[in-house]
Amino acid sequence: MINQEDFFKKITSHAKEYGFVFQSSEVYEGLSAVYDYGQNGVELKNNIRSYWWKAMVQFHENIVGLDSAIFMHPTIWKASGHVDAFNDPMIDNKDSKKRYRADVLVEDYIAKIEDKITKEVEKAAKRFGDTFDESQFVSTNARIIEYTQQIEATKKRLYGIMEQNDLVAFKQLIEDLAIVCPLSGTRNWTDVRQFNLMFSTQMGSTAEGASELFLRPETAQGIFVNYLNVQKTGRMKIPFGIAQTGKAFRNEIVARQFIFRMREFEQMEMQYFVRPGEELKWFEYWKEARMKWHLSLGIPANKYRFHNHEKLAHYANAAADIEFQFPFGFKELEGIHSRTDFDLGAHQKFSGKKMQYFDPELNESYTPFVVETSIGLDRMFLAILSNAYTEEQLEDVSERVVLKLPAVLAPYKAAILPLMKKDGLPEKAREIMDELKLNFMCHYEEKDAIGKRYRRHDAIGTPICITVDHQTLEDQTVTIRDRDTMLQERVAIENLSSLIFKKIKG
Repeated sequence: MINQEDFFKKITSHAKEYGFVFQSSEVYEGLSAVYDYGQNGVELKNNIRSYWWKAMVQFHENIVGLDSAIFMHPTIWKASGHVDAFNDPMIDNKDSKKRYRADVLVEDYIAKIEDKITKEVEKAAKRFGDTFDESQFVSTNARIIEYTQQIEATKKRLYGIMEQNDLVAFKQLIEDLAIVCPLSGTRNWTDVRQFNLMFSTQMGSTAEGASELFLRPETAQGIFVNYLNVQKTGRMKIPFGIAQTGKAFRNEIVARQFIFRMREFEQMEMQYFVRPGEELKWFEYWKEARMKWHLSLGIPANKYRFHNHEKLAHYANAAADIEFQFPFGFKELEGIHSRTDFDLGAHQKFSGKKMQYFDPELNESYTPFVVETSIGLDRMFLAILSNAYTEEQLEDVSERVVLKLPAVLAPYKAAILPLMKKDGLPEKAREIMDELKLNFMCHYEEKDAIGKRYRRHDAIGTPICITVDHQTLEDQTVTIRDRDTMLQERVAIENLSSLIFKKIKG
């Protein structure tokens, strides 16, 4: 069985080979942690974004969209706390010369202990079979109790250190836990330092008169400062939401794991404005709603889990992550946060402009509370790609690589393939292509043997291949080949659109 590290390498290699993701500026030896999306990748990415937008905006009458600017007034980032508090603790290993986030090193240590607990439970479940009581086993097994106590003690120290911003204690914790550098295997660490994650730039015609601006580290603040504009012009009533997708930029200490952690990335966020006191009800609602959205793509439920935050950000009174099982373990995919009235209150204070809402039902004004859902589009792309990548050994002993993408997200919904480049087959295939491309993203291809073309479209995840042969000219039918089952059937040309639509919808 292939190990997860090798599996991840295969995914990244496949992404380049089949036009999904390229290293940015590759001809100039690349730019660290910055990637470009190729011809198939941009279609997959657009489809994920569209699937999110429809679920969030089109299907909700009280949620509207926004596209705010990347450049914003610098005081916005002072009000939001990013200027003073948007830092990560960093530490270097003197032997490998590699830099790490100190908190991530400790979290990875905790994750390893959690993996040990999982393995103990799995072994016991196999041993006891149907009589196995997991809750009783976890609460009584001496080894698991010891592991759990280690985790709780480590978390308590970690959260206390981060709360106090005690960098000396941070290094001591890493040393006490005997955490080694994953590359060098040594504990030769530097001191822990703080590192601000915002990229700064300048706006102005001359260097002397230029103003310092920041590339936005999140899209949410553009929603908050436009809250009143949207509410008044849209005549929105509480509760209502504002959704936005767009680029954000963070000067990550350690940008790694392919497109999982990048310096330029895209977010899909929705801020839901609610009455004070009702925020926790809506927090639970959006937790459930967002998990349903993920599961609607047909990915197994055991690939997802909730992680409720014990240590909350300064603006939150509740927070949870939806984590996905990437090849390198369960990691955050989406965050749901109850942000209270921190953001609107801060912008009201710093701008001097009222951010209140008059509630006609209560006949009073108040600053709304906010529940946020925030998902990384690039991380969602990686989750979809890693779940879809499949290596299969066929009955004839040959092998194929297939991307079992949800049909609704696949770059191409259908491939139109004339069996030969003669006898009028290309012309007929072109007729079908011209008809279908009005409603679906399709791909026309006539190069190579039909078997090679099938394999190529398996590898990019095309759900249906449509083969035009000599019988097509006689009876107006084509051969349909299903990507996942490889089964073939004859279908009338006039039924192709409804068949593809059904495939996408189903």
